[in-house]
Amino acid sequence: MRGKLILSDGTTMIGESFGSENSTSGEVVFNTGMVGYPESLTDPSYYGQILVLTYPLVGNYGVPKKDFWESKKIQIKGLIVQNYIDQPSHFESEKTLGQWLKEEGIPALCRIDTRELIRKLREHGVMLGKLDVENWKMEDEKDIYDPNKENILPYVSVDKMEVYGNGRKNIVLIDCGAKENIVRSLIKRKVKVTRVPWNFNPIKESIDFDGVLISNGPGDPKQAKETIKNVSEILKKGIPTFGICLGSQILALAAGGNTYKLKFGHRGQNQPVQDAVIKKCVITAQNHGFAVEMQSLESDWKEWFINLNDGTNEGIRHKSKPFMAVQFHPEASPGPVDAGYLFDEFLDYL
Repeated sequence: MRGKLILSDGTTMIGESFGSENSTSGEVVFNTGMVGYPESLTDPSYYGQILVLTYPLVGNYGVPKKDFWESKKIQIKGLIVQNYIDQPSHFESEKTLGQWLKEEGIPALCRIDTRELIRKLREHGVMLGKLDVENWKMEDEKDIYDPNKENILPYVSVDKMEVYGNGRKNIVLIDCGAKENIVRSLIKRKVKVTRVPWNFNPIKESIDFDGVLISNGPGDPKQAKETIKNVSEILKKGIPTFGICLGSQILALAAGGNTYKLKFGHRGQNQPVQDAVIKKCVITAQNHGFAVEMQSLESDWKEWFINLNDGTNEGIRHKSKPFMAVQFHPEASPGPVDAGYLFDEFLDYL
């Protein structure tokens, strides 16, 4: 069955459907990773987005069991690839990518010229778009969904407190759409993890904790007003705090800084960043469309990491207090694990 991707500027690309036979809309973004589509598709940071994969062969190793997923379900609104492989070969594959997409009601198109599409997105910036499968139509152009126009954290966060591990130190994980490997990375380091909803204020609750980690997540960080307010209170108490991805942006906003939208974002597994203090280069996994405006922060904050491709901020750290944040993903999954040591640096604060 045929389908089409229609961008907000009117560009239309025709392809073949290999997912669910329904239509959807959202922000069209691209990821440059060569592997890791099960992790990417289940990453809550992609909520509200139609994902384009640059690597030309997708589906060749099928779909593994849920132990390898980053959440309990597919989070993207739709998928665009060049060539879909429907006969996977991998000893851990349990189903094909197409079967998985159909089970979860996610439309997908292949035989799209992804090189042309991504060149357009790089030139004009990410755009809204709709993915139409034959015999299904969007009711109206205004129905195209923009995930940056509302607070979408309630859609990807836990509803109630969850506790993992039994370590002596307790980390409160503010779940703004947390990837599962953040929890795994902390438990591996022998700490207890208390995962709480996006709007949970640990200071006002009767729980004992030693530090706070603000997770990754989707959307415009300025929409998370309640989370920003809660984190501001945490910073005033001097509690050790670590922000990852969206968590970095929220921490910066809570500290009185500003964030802005990138032209086409950083999404991939080969993004080089440099530690601005010791000049060490780290290859990182990234998935974000917003960045911290370093000049907006007060002088007691220092720029910690810088993106070596475009010079944007990739991390901030307080000069005297136990506050740190990175824009990339030290938990990887998918991607390089070079930055995993940052969890240890955070735990050294406790």
